Amino acid sequence: MKRRSMSIALVIAGMVTAADPAIADTAGSLFDSGFSKHQSGDLKEAVRLYSKAIESDGKFVMAYQMRAAAWQRLRQFSRAIDDYTMVITIGEPSFRAVGYLNRGIVKNMAGRYSEAIPDFNQAISIDRFMASAYFHRGIAKSKAGDPEGNLDDFIQAARLGDSDAEHWLDRNDPEWRQARR
Repeated sequence: MKRRSMSIALVIAGMVTAADPAIADTAGSLFDSGFSKHQSGDLKEAVRLYSKAIESDGKFVMAYQMRAAAWQRLRQFSRAIDDYTMVITIGEPSFRAVGYLNRGIVKNMAGRYSEAIPDFNQAISIDRFMASAYFHRGIAKSKAGDPEGNLDDFIQAARLGDSDAEHWLDRNDPEWRQARR
């Protein structure tokens, strides 16, 4: 999933910086430098550069997305949630779906399972084929005490191609492939 999210982020980043030459020269170059630092593991410097890109262009959705990802890895969950909220607020539908997914994941990481479920619901309402949203909603439901709901979500995620859900189901409910839900 990390590779898929990073690939989506890279494609969208290329589209954003290519679309507006002014962004490419200022916010875009700051973003690119931040992304390079992010990839090399210098997350604090990446955050600083993403922040400068956002100062230069307050609607630079990919800068918010990647700064949130850096905050997430730094375990600064409230900051990550704030940035994913900006992605949801100013992003196009594909960005909003990923923003909801990632904000829900951060809420799961912070132990806020019941709060994460509505974010996964929103991601699924935007993109009903987002397997990872079903999988992570299943985790949230399990942690929030809904074992039936989590099983349904894991099955849906597996049917949509999520290998983590498939492996979990194979270990915990080997007959899941024959079940009609």
